[in-house]
Amino acid sequence: MSSPLHGPGIRRPGAGTIILVRHGRTRFNAEGRLQGQIDIELDETGIEQARLGAAALAEHYQPDRLVTSDLIRAHDTAAAYAEVTGSELIVDERLRERGFGIWEGKSGQELHEEFPEEFERWRAGLDSPIIGAEPRDASAARIAEALREHAAATKAGGVLVVVSHGAAISGGITNMLGLDAGNWRGLTGLNNVHWARLERSRPDATPPWRLTGFNIGW
Repeated sequence: MSSPLHGPGIRRPGAGTIILVRHGRTRFNAEGRLQGQIDIELDETGIEQARLGAAALAEHYQPDRLVTSDLIRAHDTAAAYAEVTGSELIVDERLRERGFGIWEGKSGQELHEEFPEEFERWRAGLDSPIIGAEPRDASAARIAEALREHAAATKAGGVLVVVSHGAAISGGITNMLGLDAGNWRGLTGLNNVHWARLERSRPDATPPWRLTGFNIGW
């Protein structure tokens, strides 16, 4: 499924649709632990989610370009979809999750006990200093840069499918919509193996992308 024509016979170059898919469940997801850039595999539930999600997504989209984060939970989710669609899988480490510094691997309870003030601010959507963490706006810019480059490399009006991570996807979308990813908190995280959809706006529109679906699943 590709984007409709923007006017009679007019297409912007590059992808017309971007589908952003969050990876399947991991043990850390099940335990409520912050993963960040820790490279952790899908658990049994996540493997089944990837299989079912791949079949569901393939009913709607045949990708013209399929790209994944290099972290194994995203890569294995994308590989299930690549197998169903017969697509080549491109790996791009810029699509990794936001780095959360010394918070990575810790549960919500552990964060509440060790960093009570910072954790409550973070849960409230406020800026919270995390030692060693990647700034929200920097993470969003990294993701958006990769999305724009891969969209440009996709055929005109085609479908770009990207498999990444919850915070990475929300931040990347925020940047793509021209919003302040450091402060705007209008998007929640995606469920495992659910996706968001961006479509190109009209050639004279700002921003050039619009969000037309979020947290879509089977």
